[in-house]
Amino acid sequence: MSTGKIMLVGLGPGSVEHMSGRARAAIAEADTIIGYVTYIRLVADLVEGKEVVKKSMTEELDRAIEALDRAKQGKKVALISSGDAGVYGMAGPTFEVLFQAGWTPPTGQPGDIEVEIIPGASALNTCAALVGAPLTHDFCAISLSDLLTPWPTIARRLNAAAAADFVVALYNPKSGRRARQIVEAQRLFLAHRRPDTPVAIVKSAYRPKQRIEFTRLDKMTDCDIGMLSTVLIGNSNTFVRDGLMVTPRGYANKYDVESGETRDGEKAGRSLSTGLLGWLEDLRESGDSAETLARRYALPVDYIAAALVDEAVEDDAPAEGEAVA
Repeated sequence: MSTGKIMLVGLGPGSVEHMSGRARAAIAEADTIIGYVTYIRLVADLVEGKEVVKKSMTEELDRAIEALDRAKQGKKVALISSGDAGVYGMAGPTFEVLFQAGWTPPTGQPGDIEVEIIPGASALNTCAALVGAPLTHDFCAISLSDLLTPWPTIARRLNAAAAADFVVALYNPKSGRRARQIVEAQRLFLAHRRPDTPVAIVKSAYRPKQRIEFTRLDKMTDCDIGMLSTVLIGNSNTFVRDGLMVTPRGYANKYDVESGETRDGEKAGRSLSTGLLGWLEDLRESGDSAETLARRYALPVDYIAAALVDEAVEDDAPAEGEAVA
């Protein structure tokens, strides 16, 4: 029996020019194309003459099972996702189905099924590229879909991300039957963020009906938001200027941005004076209790207590290949 193959293909935003060469090649070499009907429509000109299996929005497991069945027949299957197959895409459910069926990575034996994951640009990347540079500091992605995840879990993640000052990308923010989730997310963020925190809403990125809207946190639920939208919420330093949303990386903490000179007390290639070692020194010199410091920095008491007794570590020069900014 010939070896079957499942190729988990990330299409990127959907426009052919933003697909990777490997993604196009995988579709070309596949015998069968499986995917959500909207995604298949995006690559209609690439799948002519092939077996095409179209599935509905909530039939992810069915898609994975179909892919496995055909791979068992020795076929090459392209199981497509928009964005990246591993980011809210088909890679996860496919591996769940494979492992449940007793699959193991191929060893060169007849009947083995090979799996290849072909990355694509996720909505995080594509939407950020359209609005400026909002993700140049720490960020996270949270899906508001409670079809498979309990709402208390989603709410805890939203609250933690908001409190930690992450830039946040909200996936699956709203649908016809899920209109309240985005309102609840806004409420949680407003407990930690300024009302004028910048927000960008990108709908159908790089597709014919693309729409970009800039707003602020306290106004974002008044905007046109749907399942084809990604909502980017800035952190405390994010700003919008001349139609561009930018999150500073933090260079101004160490350098005079105009001259490029390091600020007093700072050294190029070394941690900030308020970095880990400087902070540990401040903790020890404060004379405050672990409980007081834990409240001040919103950190666990046990962590602060351990930091107070740990021996100081030298801030050595960066290792070869290490970033020095």
